[in-house]
Amino acid sequence: MPKEIERKFLLKNDNWISEITSQEIIKQGYLSTKKERTVRVRIFGKKGFLTIKGETVGMTRLEFEYEIPVQEANELLQLCEKPLIEKERFIVLREELKWEIDIFKGENEGLKLAEVELEEESQAVDIPDWVGEEVTFDRRYFNSSLVKLPFKQW
Repeated sequence: MPKEIERKFLLKNDNWISEITSQEIIKQGYLSTKKERTVRVRIFGKKGFLTIKGETVGMTRLEFEYEIPVQEANELLQLCEKPLIEKERFIVLREELKWEIDIFKGENEGLKLAEVELEEESQAVDIPDWVGEEVTFDRRYFNSSLVKLPFKQW
């Protein structure tokens, strides 16, 4: 069963910039933002994806992701709740972990998050010096929540 286990943090500073290995522009929207299940449409670089996620329990939730034609993803974005989530994602590899740094644009501009996906909830993580407060359990930082109450409105 496909699962996503992740921890999410605010950024403390920009020291991560020198460690970037890749970056992409992401545009995504939600067809459903219910706590029990979210249905996301995403354009990541030049690819489209449809993702269904279950309710988060601890740091874990079910996640099913399917690549779809980018033209269909663009059309589905028109059906999504507004505002859409726009962000630039930077990848930083550290000690066999992939950190995803998201710098939000549009209605969520000013928000900067670092996420790390884990194999299990108890997995030890060496927290880099550029990582600040952990917000894993604060639902306001879920992308599906940022559609309902964008960061600029906090």
